[in-house]
Amino acid sequence: MEPTPEQSPHHAYPDHWEADVVLRDGGTARIRPITTDDAERLVSFYEQVSDESKYYRFFAPYPRLSDRDVHRFTHHDYVDRVGLAVTIGGEFIGTVRYDRIDDRGRPASAPADEAEVAFLVQDAHQGRGVASALLEHIAAVARERGIRRFAAEVLPANNKMIKVFRDGGYTQRRSFEDGSVHLTLDLEPTEKSLAVQRGREQRAEARSVQRLLAPGSVAVIGTGRTPGGVGRTVLRNLLAAGYTGRTYAVNRAFDEGLATLDGVPAHRSLGEIDEQVDLAVIAVPAHRVPEAVADCGEHGVQGLVVLSAGYAERGAEGRELQRELVRQARSYGMRIIGPNAFGIINTAETVRLNASLAPESPARGRIGLFTQSGAIGIALLSGLHRRGAGLSSFISAGNRADVSGNDFLQYSFEDPDTDVALLYLESLGNPRKFTRLARRTAAVKPVVVVKGARHSGTNPPGHAVPVSRIPDTTVSALMRQAGVIRVDTVTEMVDAGLLLAGQPLPAGPRVAILGNSESLGLLTYDACLAEGLRPRPPIDLTTAASPQDFRDALAEALADGTCDAVIVTAIPWVGENGEAETGDGQVLAEALTKAVAGGSAKPVAVVHVEIGGLAEALAAASSTASPRPRTAAPRTVSPETGADRAAATAPEATKDRAGTTAPATPAARTGPTAPGTATATAALGTPASGTPADATADPETPPRPGRIPAYPAAERAVRALAEAVKYAQWRRQAAVPGKIPEFLDDTIDEAGAAALIEAQLATAPDPRGRPLTHDEARELLGRYGIDVRPTLPAPDPEAAVAAAARLGYPVALKTTAPHLRHRADLGGVRLDVADEEALRRAYGELTDLLGKPAELLPVVQAMAPRGVDTVVRASIDAAAGAILSFGLAGAPSELLGDTAHRLVPAIDRDAAELIRSIRAAPVLFGWRGSAPVDTAALEELLLRLSRLVDDHPEVVSVALEPVVVAPQGLTVLGASVRLAPPPARSDVGPRRLPNY
Repeated sequence: MEPTPEQSPHHAYPDHWEADVVLRDGGTARIRPITTDDAERLVSFYEQVSDESKYYRFFAPYPRLSDRDVHRFTHHDYVDRVGLAVTIGGEFIGTVRYDRIDDRGRPASAPADEAEVAFLVQDAHQGRGVASALLEHIAAVARERGIRRFAAEVLPANNKMIKVFRDGGYTQRRSFEDGSVHLTLDLEPTEKSLAVQRGREQRAEARSVQRLLAPGSVAVIGTGRTPGGVGRTVLRNLLAAGYTGRTYAVNRAFDEGLATLDGVPAHRSLGEIDEQVDLAVIAVPAHRVPEAVADCGEHGVQGLVVLSAGYAERGAEGRELQRELVRQARSYGMRIIGPNAFGIINTAETVRLNASLAPESPARGRIGLFTQSGAIGIALLSGLHRRGAGLSSFISAGNRADVSGNDFLQYSFEDPDTDVALLYLESLGNPRKFTRLARRTAAVKPVVVVKGARHSGTNPPGHAVPVSRIPDTTVSALMRQAGVIRVDTVTEMVDAGLLLAGQPLPAGPRVAILGNSESLGLLTYDACLAEGLRPRPPIDLTTAASPQDFRDALAEALADGTCDAVIVTAIPWVGENGEAETGDGQVLAEALTKAVAGGSAKPVAVVHVEIGGLAEALAAASSTASPRPRTAAPRTVSPETGADRAAATAPEATKDRAGTTAPATPAARTGPTAPGTATATAALGTPASGTPADATADPETPPRPGRIPAYPAAERAVRALAEAVKYAQWRRQAAVPGKIPEFLDDTIDEAGAAALIEAQLATAPDPRGRPLTHDEARELLGRYGIDVRPTLPAPDPEAAVAAAARLGYPVALKTTAPHLRHRADLGGVRLDVADEEALRRAYGELTDLLGKPAELLPVVQAMAPRGVDTVVRASIDAAAGAILSFGLAGAPSELLGDTAHRLVPAIDRDAAELIRSIRAAPVLFGWRGSAPVDTAALEELLLRLSRLVDDHPEVVSVALEPVVVAPQGLTVLGASVRLAPPPARSDVGPRRLPNY
């Protein structure tokens, strides 16, 4: 909305305050500043508020607003007087206003930093979290305008408003004065306020997806009058799946006398339907979609699945149509899956929804599947069905204009029917939020991701999101840090998903291999070694082995405490006539299932070659086994925040210091027990999702045998198992909160560094910032306990000699010209210069070989103790955030790309893993008889640098090169630092839906 002439020209309409938000019940609303054009809306809104709510707002009967009131509440300067409104369908449902005041409560301007705040929410919308969302946004606005505290007067009987303030998580003071409660809120975000905000975000976004997947009624808009076509296909699939809700066919071209179509009520518009419609599937041409969306919005539809194509996948014009579609839907409080979507599926017995183009609804299972590609969705559904696996839910988001993979993670986190979340992603709209949600979800259930469009550097057609410039290897490392199982292909995703959904997590990498083929056993053994597992010598049962032999051998391996997982290899039996018998899959499946039912909780996988029906028989055996109870943790409500305690304790992390997080323990948020788990601990047989089995299982109830996954190749089974081993290790580590050593706080001058940064940026007219000189970088890094060895300029031989005399021999003579920096291979570095004669000779050789001193910019530096040359870097990616990197200097990192990465802030565990995760790491630990270097000092350096860029986002780039790590201590020989105004972050501030 544009400002009017009545508003101050130097306080223009702040359109960046506009935001779409998800409310507590999953519906959406728009928050925006109030303008002078809103007078009629304000009056209409006030007329729909009850007398009681008006009394609570004005402390007296106040039946209507005067013209003066309307003028005051619609005229703001957006600095000292600000009003925000929540709208649905263009009409107000709630308002908030602040007025800046001085210490006596009188109207004031800056530098006064306190404001009086007041809310009013329409009674019909109270309880939806409107006031809580308004508090988050008005607090952010106030901080932007230099206001640090809110003051509010609330009547004691207004419990709802008192609760809004109390549950916000802000530091507050309360007193009782003149018959009212006086509240003062400090607006600086706290750990508690951030946790409350993210907890509300999680529940609201999960609920918004749940409303789409479990509607009470569905209307298919665009149902064809004749068989065939997209709309008619979806209607047929809904009916074939046995959808439990009400179904309607809608098409404005229907004849007026048509009452039913395929046995369901037929209507020309939603207005003809007398009952509430929860979900609309839109299958009309793109130019007719706005009309259909308006019809849905006017009649209270809660969500849309837009199958129609012709949007952002067709270029700039289609992208604008897509954005307008989202704006239109959200204005009515609806969320969208699509456009260009394939559809959604929910196999829950109480829903049985197949609102998709998939001709056959998948079996009910424990896997949740999200895909941004319809074609990939078809392939995944087909592959899972072919291997006898079932799904709990399926979303094919198409262009992903609204509902995204982040929303699916929010839903999967608390869905009791989902044990494993599989995601095929082609773009990440908010990478920082994705890693945060993935870390929290992975702490309780596996998250497996395939990332398409990895190397193109652009987004797929239809995906209008920021492009990250970080390499795909870095993206993969950051996902691993968050506990995500990153695989390369959809086949690997299905392989891993089947194992994780049907088997407990392995306690370690030790693998037993048994089967009736020595050759297949050896192939499996080699594959295990290649994947970093620790296989035992294969047990050859010989080709004469019977199913009973398999059962006995598997039972023995499961009971053996020296192995953590078992891979069974099987080839067809050879009959008496010498021909292979391929039809014994059913018998072998029964034998293996019985062995697992009576054994310990270890994962089992089967590798088979041409044994007909084995995979299907294994799936059928698990589906008919006696189920064990699947008990979720009771949901309790916190008396302090009103939040779901189960969701509030684990979702985010355990904090060791402000801004330092470690994933919450899996037990903190208890979910369903994974199939196939017996009594288990974190050390042995931890379930893939939910609580340890002994927390919920009845000891008298035998464990449910999980679905034993079958693979046609040893490499595929081993790769899936290796991913499960790495994930299980991450889960065990994540259960223990990380920390930053306390000594860091004693040697860090955060305020001093902030003053230096502010002073340096003040001298930089370029908004892109500026690089620091060597001395400036040394001073800034020194504030964080990072000592950079000084260098002295040597513009001529005499200056070089004087510098060496000052520093003491031996010295190094180096060029610092950008094209020669860190290029010892070009002859730009002379080491171990022992005396003046050698220094003068080296100086002459340097200038004779490479050029004049003015071009080379030579410097002299004292020699450092011998060690391993490494490189430590930190940089800011606009999409992913601050990233800490480590590698060995020279060819390993530059030529081979052997560099490891972690997100900032890093904890002690991240630093330790960082230096151990590069392929050349053995060089640091005594490779080929060399002395191990001081990795503890290296970890401390990484933590100090992480702390620096986390505390000061203006530090957008740091490179420490080389860092020579000796057996005792390390030396930073070179440092470059760049400062710039911090980039905008999409993962902080009040809740808001992204606008792609």
